[in-house]
Amino acid sequence: MVRSVLIADDQELIRRMLCFLFASQKDFEVCGEAENGQEAVEMARVLQPDLILLDLSMPVMNGIEAACELKRLMPMTPIIVFSEFSDVFSDHEARKAGITARVSKTENLEVLLERARSVFYPLAA
Repeated sequence: MVRSVLIADDQELIRRMLCFLFASQKDFEVCGEAENGQEAVEMARVLQPDLILLDLSMPVMNGIEAACELKRLMPMTPIIVFSEFSDVFSDHEARKAGITARVSKTENLEVLLERARSVFYPLAA
């Protein structure tokens, strides 16, 4: 089953890289890209993605604010924070904000793909 992914990051190069990464996988497709948290929330309402990737540090609405709003609107949709600041809060704080998983931008991209798959196939991770 192919899962749709919404990617939100204020850095165009990162968005392009993530789009390429997920589009190159047989089990994922990119349904949209957002430059900030507010745009991600608006796009998620329309696109209803299966997975949302958020950066933490974005203009207009940051990743934590966006995650809280997205979780309120779409409580069953997993949210992964992909940020160089993913360690600024604990797992408990992340879950409270509606974040399913955190991946640092310093980690190998395979880690991101593994986490993305693990939210749908927990035994595969």
